[in-house]
Amino acid sequence: MTMKAEQLRRLKEEHNAVILAHNYQRPEIQDNADYLGDSLGLARQASETDADVIVFCGVDFMAESAKILNPDKTVLLPDTGARCPMAAMVDPERLQHVKQENDMDVVSYVNTTAETKAVSDICCTSANAVKIVGSMPNGVIFVPDTNLGRWVQQHYEDRDIYLWPGFCPTHQGIEKTDVMALKHQHPDAKILAHPECTLEVLDIADAVESTSGMLRYAHESDAKEFIVATEKELAYRMKQEMPDKTFYTLDVAICQTMKKITLDKTIASLETMQPAIELDPEVMDAARVPLQRMMEMGR
Repeated sequence: MTMKAEQLRRLKEEHNAVILAHNYQRPEIQDNADYLGDSLGLARQASETDADVIVFCGVDFMAESAKILNPDKTVLLPDTGARCPMAAMVDPERLQHVKQENDMDVVSYVNTTAETKAVSDICCTSANAVKIVGSMPNGVIFVPDTNLGRWVQQHYEDRDIYLWPGFCPTHQGIEKTDVMALKHQHPDAKILAHPECTLEVLDIADAVESTSGMLRYAHESDAKEFIVATEKELAYRMKQEMPDKTFYTLDVAICQTMKKITLDKTIASLETMQPAIELDPEVMDAARVPLQRMMEMGR
């Protein structure tokens, strides 16, 4: 164990803290996290933990969700600059207006701010978006990821689904030509694509999955090579868990926002108990309902 890892261990013990980290985090964070996962898995861990302090190594909306589900706990986000650009693409007031004007239900991707969740009927993740949209009795306003929304639309061509104009810059930057160039170099590799990618990329994928779904697929597959069309750090976890398999990543698939979290910042946040997530109690109460509905639906 390195000196920094030992320092982090002592601080966690001192504060009864747990470190939750997304699959896109730096290797140094993944190596020291108590739990690794996708947005749904981490939301579940946040809701079930006995820790007094949650250190969320991810982006702002993830830490906000942890606070919403644990209003009496301290939730730390080691760098407040780790703000998801896609989550910022929704104006909650305009969303409320569109909802009332069209008399539709709002299905809010978990990659949204607390204020957006507060005007939503239910949340979803990439792992359960198709299932959740299918469960809604009325027309749906799907916010904010257009690419994920289009993927869902393919499963429900007869449903009235309004797509909000938002996107993940990291996944939007993954192009079909880049994926096919890797496929040409590694013809036996299976293509795994995240549904935040464009439909052009999804159409050539062997499997379209959330990050947890990609992990599961790679574990269960007889294939030995995979092209991972999502943020490249997922491949680090894959290599750790499946050293006998090979994973190819795309150079463009880097989320600079996720990379703002470092081990030094994580240690500093536990030393100072800052930056702590603070949200309006009324917003938290309203946002908790769609989050809990999402978790009750499962994957």
